Amino acid sequence: MAAKARAREGQAPISTPPSPPPPWALTRGLSIGRFSWRARIGPHGDPPTNSGARAGAGRDSARHRQVAPGTAGTAERWAAAEAERSADSRWASVSARAAASCATLPRPAMRPRTLAALGLLLLLLLVLPPPGETAKKETPCKRCRELVDKFNQGMVDTAKKNFGGGNTAWEEKTLSKYEFSEVRLLEIMESLCDSSDFDCHRMLEEHEERLEAWWLRLKKEHPDLFEWFCVKTLEVCCLPGTYGPDCLECQGGSQRPCSGNGDCRGDGSRQGDGSCQCHVGYQGAACTDCADGYFSSLRNETHSVCTACDESCKVCSGPTDRDCGQCQEGWVREDGACVDVDECAAETPPCGEQQYCENVSGSFTCGECDSTCVGCTGKGPGQCRECVPGYSKESGQCTDLDECSLAEKVCVRENENCYNTPGSFVCVCPEGFEETDVACVPTQPAADQVTADPTQAPPREDL
Repeated sequence: MAAKARAREGQAPISTPPSPPPPWALTRGLSIGRFSWRARIGPHGDPPTNSGARAGAGRDSARHRQVAPGTAGTAERWAAAEAERSADSRWASVSARAAASCATLPRPAMRPRTLAALGLLLLLLLVLPPPGETAKKETPCKRCRELVDKFNQGMVDTAKKNFGGGNTAWEEKTLSKYEFSEVRLLEIMESLCDSSDFDCHRMLEEHEERLEAWWLRLKKEHPDLFEWFCVKTLEVCCLPGTYGPDCLECQGGSQRPCSGNGDCRGDGSRQGDGSCQCHVGYQGAACTDCADGYFSSLRNETHSVCTACDESCKVCSGPTDRDCGQCQEGWVREDGACVDVDECAAETPPCGEQQYCENVSGSFTCGECDSTCVGCTGKGPGQCRECVPGYSKESGQCTDLDECSLAEKVCVRENENCYNTPGSFVCVCPEGFEETDVACVPTQPAADQVTADPTQAPPREDL
């Protein structure tokens, strides 16, 4: 109000000294990324803002500082206002240029985010199962069966616990309490799951109350824990000999699935189709028929037993080669029996020229001749029909011929040496000789080589 009164009277308003600048404005430089610039401190200690806001603030300050025309000092005050406006505009221009320069600079690498991403990826690799392991994951029935098996084993391990011996009456009285006590149940359940078996711990935590109820109230009525827990309560398994969601009987009945000669698909689980996967030698829907190469040695209403035929029979009625209904390939019937065909005795040999034939039951094999043979009847250098050049038969075997030891010389040039090699020989001039077409002649010394005086002693060598 006093300032307005002084303005109406034509006097200049009393200017209030500016407040001290904030601590951050005392900094002479500001770093943005990798671009450094000098910060401009406002005339009233106000921090720099963006160009639009700062320019607007300058205009507002100028308007507040305007005075009515015609009063004393009007020109000076208008000049001060214009100077302030100009300074604010320059500040806005500097701010805009600095912001534009910073926008063009490359962003620094986000190392924390990159490290976090790598850490997450490593965690996923550790947690996720390896390829193919998902397919091997245990079924609910198998997990339940394993839990029950461990529970039954725990009952066996704790059956005679707390027996001290000596006082039978006291032990029987004490056991009658311990046998069905929660203390024993707790001891059994603590040993059911390994520390690293997450699925077991989860299943135990989920069904702990059911197991406790069976132990305290239902054990006598349902003594088979597997049937009560896995089959009737959780309904994840079936009794042996049954399969599928409704626990239907397998082929051949639940007592002897697949007639005891095969495996029922889904047996004991809520899965599968109940079809039979027959053992070797059996076939048919219930695995009661004999496959080729087998004959029925026993068959009645409940059992079917198939026995292997003789190796010469494709179909048979008994165990010998005379019981063949049809011979196997490589066998032929002679005098009422199936006998082996010797393919190696055929008019046209089944093997190559550098091979030998070996007869086996129902077939034949071809082997390579020895390298010293030209044709052979068997394995090794002793089975050669003929020997390759450079070898001769000695004691029935093809052995190397030493051409250098023959009476007739094979190396005919003068001064030439003969060296025997496997299956051949080589002729070589000795050291100090050179080869010509007709002889090995001494090597001539070079023209620049000085001839040593034969009367001069050779130089002494220090050892």
